[in-house]
Amino acid sequence: MFRLEETNLKSDPFDQFSVLYKYAQDEGQPSPEAMALATSTKDGSPSTRFVLLNEVSDGSFIFFTNYESKKGHDINENPRAALAIYWPKVSIQIRAEGDVELLSANRSNAYFGLRSRESQISAWASQQSEIVPNRKYIEEKWIEFDNKFDQSVPRPSNWGGFMLKAKVVEFWQSREHRLHDRIRYTLENRGYWRIERLSP
Repeated sequence: MFRLEETNLKSDPFDQFSVLYKYAQDEGQPSPEAMALATSTKDGSPSTRFVLLNEVSDGSFIFFTNYESKKGHDINENPRAALAIYWPKVSIQIRAEGDVELLSANRSNAYFGLRSRESQISAWASQQSEIVPNRKYIEEKWIEFDNKFDQSVPRPSNWGGFMLKAKVVEFWQSREHRLHDRIRYTLENRGYWRIERLSP
């Protein structure tokens, strides 16, 4: 069993994340890529939802969405966010905070091209977070765009990736008697990460 100990911690939280992600996968954790993403409006009104963690790279947690969705509007108004991931199979939680930036168009195009055609059509058909009259309306929109495109489907201009550039990453692991392990990484100047153990 893996334990969060000072003797086995990586100096970079994203390297540590990779170790724990593989551990969760190896232990059979369902949907380890599911993460709760918290955003807020300009005046601080919060909202949270689960999204797919697509990639972890360049000091960022990367996810894709409709830019005109609720989270897209929140990020446009207030480009800061927090996320939380919980893997009950291994009793590990990960949370992060940071600024959010748009992923480059090239990287969004590259990922969009890997999606199934059905998912590509759905990105065009969905007016995410908008009020619609009924289920039939959504299905008819999907058919409309399915008929519009041949096999090649371009990425909609209102759909793409975001990068949550973490400034704080915390790893939590359940322990007996509620004496849980909490390890926090905080980004300092010149890319140095300060590592601290927190009381449970």
